[in-house]
Amino acid sequence: MNGPVPLPLDEAQLSFLATGDALVRRTVLPSGVRILSERMPGARSATVGFWVAVGSRDEQEGERGSTHFLEHLLFKGTATRSALDIAVAFESVGGEHNAATAKEYTCYYARVRDVDLDDAVDVLADMFTSATIDPDEFETERGVILDELAMADDDPADVAGERLFEAVFGEHPLGRPIGGTPESIRAARRDDVHAHWLANYRPRDLVVTVAGAVDHDHLLDRLEAALARADWPTDAAPPVPRRASEAVVTVPAEPLTVVRRPLEQATVLLGLPGIAVADERRSALAVLNSVLGGGMSSRLFQEVRERRGLAYSVYSFAPSYSDAGLFGLYAGCAPAVAGDVARLMLDEVDRLAADGISPDEHRRALGQLGGAAALALEDSDTRMNRLGRAELATGEFVDLDASLARLDRVTTDDVRDLAAALRSGPLATVVVGDVDDTTFEAPATTPVAATP
Repeated sequence: MNGPVPLPLDEAQLSFLATGDALVRRTVLPSGVRILSERMPGARSATVGFWVAVGSRDEQEGERGSTHFLEHLLFKGTATRSALDIAVAFESVGGEHNAATAKEYTCYYARVRDVDLDDAVDVLADMFTSATIDPDEFETERGVILDELAMADDDPADVAGERLFEAVFGEHPLGRPIGGTPESIRAARRDDVHAHWLANYRPRDLVVTVAGAVDHDHLLDRLEAALARADWPTDAAPPVPRRASEAVVTVPAEPLTVVRRPLEQATVLLGLPGIAVADERRSALAVLNSVLGGGMSSRLFQEVRERRGLAYSVYSFAPSYSDAGLFGLYAGCAPAVAGDVARLMLDEVDRLAADGISPDEHRRALGQLGGAAALALEDSDTRMNRLGRAELATGEFVDLDASLARLDRVTTDDVRDLAAALRSGPLATVVVGDVDDTTFEAPATTPVAATP
């Protein structure tokens, strides 16, 4: 494989070798179901995921939290399996199973030994196609989700993260909380969540990805048999189109959000509009993020923790979505120094925007990113997720060699220019802790001038 492989929705069969002689195959069934597998030589386990490109951003008024609610309910039983049966099916063979609801997708997944992969496919297919969404279980799970939201509200990092997304994205759907709010969960109706399932869990929505010890042809046979048992529609239909990738300009909500809590530590987050997942600058963003806040040698860690001792944890992060992104800085520190820490973090962004990075920082970032990517791909979970994101989000498969080639093309000028572009956006500051807007002074919203 010499470069990224496009994944056209109208191409029924694809097959190619990825880095390390991993065989990647993709099949699009006439019903629109897409199946991708990556066979890892020498693996004795496999990770399987059932995906739909539906997340919290897709919910309409009155549906807030339905996607996450539905994720819980699919584990509560089908026409032929109880919730206990589903749990026993995985745990009796030492397997792991769970689900994740995100802004733009939902995934149900399991990791099992190779000899148990068939059973994992059967159970996940049954959950996906034949969930009963029992009214009594619905009410029970409503209480569970309310407890989950309450637990998140007790975590200052979770509170700050939700407020940061609200502040940066404003009224854009990406600004909404994934799990909904206590009010929306209390107001949720079983029939509405059931309708959400019927509308979004169709053959043309389903993407199945498997990585590890997997034979693609056998996987196809097993999956088609499982779907046939559910009497799922087999009418010919194209897969659902991918999301539009044209970047949008978001309108931020608030430049400063202070959540007063009687805590020993303050959580400080700074946020700027980032870049979309298909943006050509995403490799430059990876280098920027590595240099700024990607580890113990990063600028944020060295300046804020090592030199000044003002925070135990400090880092940067950069989630990307189909049409927008966020670039963020995090620190946990004493309330009395929260303002100083916020300004120090932003000063480091300003330095990047003005002066860029050094050749040595560039070299270290490439080494860190390349090594981390190679180590992550030892895990079938990572490869399964890579297949899912490639199919749902970008429409192209990028293996390790192609990813490293993209990183190698990033220049120090690319990083400086991107830092300047990010810094030119509206800044949002969120603080959770024993501070208020009279004791915490937000950092300046305009970047510093370039160093002569």
